[in-house]
Amino acid sequence: MTRFIATAVLLTFFAAGHADELKPFVSDGCSSFPDGTPRNQTLWLNCCVRHDLAYWKGGTYQERLGADLALEHCVAQAGEPDIAKLMLQGVRAGGSPLLPTPFRWGYGWSFPRDYKALSNDELAQVRSQVETLQSMLREILQETEKPMP
Repeated sequence: MTRFIATAVLLTFFAAGHADELKPFVSDGCSSFPDGTPRNQTLWLNCCVRHDLAYWKGGTYQERLGADLALEHCVAQAGEPDIAKLMLQGVRAGGSPLLPTPFRWGYGWSFPRDYKALSNDELAQVRSQVETLQSMLREILQETEKPMP
């Protein structure tokens, strides 16, 4: 009986629209896949970081499909259309939100989280964290433009 009550309380809490807290953005580049070719080891790294950003925030099934196709397009535009097709197959097979992996769809949110549109609160969290990242990058760029002592 106690287990039933605890379960009912938890379900009520989450069903009432409990907003999850978005974890800070992290990227591992292209996960277990190379970030580029032996000659240019970061050739498509930017494609993977953009893909990670989409996966971190999560969203609907259509948004995931769009992120995966954007990854394929980006890598193909880098001059590697065959690698792009292989990467698309990999992310389609391994990026499910139902797998407890650090690179799953919606990995910025608590597991488990299925496909669903982000709420207004969740979108605000995404915007806030992206703005923080942009600010940090601007500061880093400004520091690199300063003359060395």
